[in-house]
Amino acid sequence: MKYIISLILLASFASIIYGFSINEEDLALSNKCIGFGTVGIFLIAMPLFLIKVSKGKKMKDYMLTEENIRKMQGKEMDPKDKQ
Repeated sequence: MKYIISLILLASFASIIYGFSINEEDLALSNKCIGFGTVGIFLIAMPLFLIKVSKGKKMKDYMLTEENIRKMQGKEMDPKDKQ
């Protein structure tokens, strides 16, 4: 999975660089290359990377709940506050 994401990222950057290098000769193709490179980075590579990195993690640990706020402040939870 890591190599697939790296390959997509490199291809997207290559497409963007190619699009900027042919900007003078063919404006329509240049804009398409830059657009496809941007789509590759933000709509394909980034979601795949986030799926790979977040696999096996509990989302509750990253949410801002009353319990997590008290943990960050270093306070203990009172039993009467636990409603």
